[in-house]
Amino acid sequence: MSSAILINCFEVAPEQDQRFLQLWRQADDLLRHRGGYRTTRLHRALDPRTRFRYVNVAELDSVETWQTAVGSPEFAAIAAQMADFSPSPGLYTVEAAHSAAQEAPNR
Repeated sequence: MSSAILINCFEVAPEQDQRFLQLWRQADDLLRHRGGYRTTRLHRALDPRTRFRYVNVAELDSVETWQTAVGSPEFAAIAAQMADFSPSPGLYTVEAAHSAAQEAPNR
């Protein structure tokens, strides 16, 4: 099994927030019960004019399990409704990581 980071960006007009969040929660609930990912965070842009107002970042335990879940008819039904928000998913690996705590001088 391979792990990865899923980053999915969505174009959501402010007046569509409720509809988007309802669908995102349905998808999240389905995926949490099917397994394959460890954590997920949905980020909302501070500026409503931002192109990708919502960005989902999830840590996948298993790309294979996640692919099976998103290939299900149940997920396809939710994804079809979310197509209005121009999802742009991609799987990534961490290339570099830094932390402010790592950079702090010793006291």
